[in-house]
Amino acid sequence: MLITQFITTEVALQKSPFVMQRSIEAELQKHGEPLRWAITEVNTAEQKAIVEAIVTRKAEG
Repeated sequence: MLITQFITTEVALQKSPFVMQRSIEAELQKHGEPLRWAITEVNTAEQKAIVEAIVTRKAEG
């Protein structure tokens, strides 16, 4: 059985869009398989991006 979950996470800003995308995808993989994601906020003072995503993962048990 698969569980679909909404998550919010922080990712450090990167210098290139390609590296930024890879960093986001790697962080989301920790929570499951990303279906879609979006950067919803950027904090330039802390050099972080807030990412909201929908991920799926196998149910435990």
